Amino acid sequence: MIQLKDVSYVRLGSPDLESAEMFATSCLGLEIAERGKKTLYLRSDDRAHTLCYSEGDPRQQTVGFEIEDEDDLQTAAATLEALGHQVHAGTVEEAEQRKVKAFIGFRDPTGNHIELVVRPERRGRRYFATRDAGITGFSHIGLNSTDPVRDERFWTQVCNARVSDRIGDIPLMRVNAIHHTIALVRAPAAGIQHINHQVESNDDVLRSYYFLNEKRVPIVFGPGRHPTSGARFLYFKGPDDMIFEYSVGVDEIEDEATHRPRQFGFEPPSLCMWGARPSGMALPDSNA
Repeated sequence: MIQLKDVSYVRLGSPDLESAEMFATSCLGLEIAERGKKTLYLRSDDRAHTLCYSEGDPRQQTVGFEIEDEDDLQTAAATLEALGHQVHAGTVEEAEQRKVKAFIGFRDPTGNHIELVVRPERRGRRYFATRDAGITGFSHIGLNSTDPVRDERFWTQVCNARVSDRIGDIPLMRVNAIHHTIALVRAPAAGIQHINHQVESNDDVLRSYYFLNEKRVPIVFGPGRHPTSGARFLYFKGPDDMIFEYSVGVDEIEDEATHRPRQFGFEPPSLCMWGARPSGMALPDSNA
């Protein structure tokens, strides 16, 4: 079984790096870590980067997950190849671009591009926000899935993800104590459904709601509270229609031995216990 430790980074293509930088700094509140040739590295915590924009097609989307060491990386590659997944072993130059010691790339059953990385770089200097959004770190991702039941089996049987709760057939899966690191959302094609950053307080969520409204950033869901994880949240739209989320107060699963996933119906109260409803956010019928 492939032992995922945490989500490490997201890589996104963008046809307009200048607009992506303006949004990431003035609206989202990330710190510029480094500018490369047609690339922009951004920080949200002690890691060297958690988001990288590269000039290109916005459909070029990658999620990186950290694993323990290079022995585990080789074992993961062999496991994936045995299951019929084409595996790309990252070159030294490609690893340097990702600020990691080594990595492999493959596609999950839906076709999402996933990278498994060893020793992602940290920084001795603390993350310094470009605006006071209250961000404490990059936390989880939502992934599109053309078949959530099939993809849940991949993430829980080939990898070590565990289901915390389900909304319809959408599994919210954890790889550590935090309620979820991966959420699978039914969609017609591969892609990243949303990118989450944790913030420090409820006040940060509400301050950002008013701030982003003033900046005319489209708010697509919230403020609200998820009945599954308990998190207070706000979803909003960034460049190339990517959805970003701030949240605070996410539950942790303290006892792996006794936890049992809860089943929520696919209906508005299962998404927000305060009554917020998604607007302009792709959340189709989970049983379609």
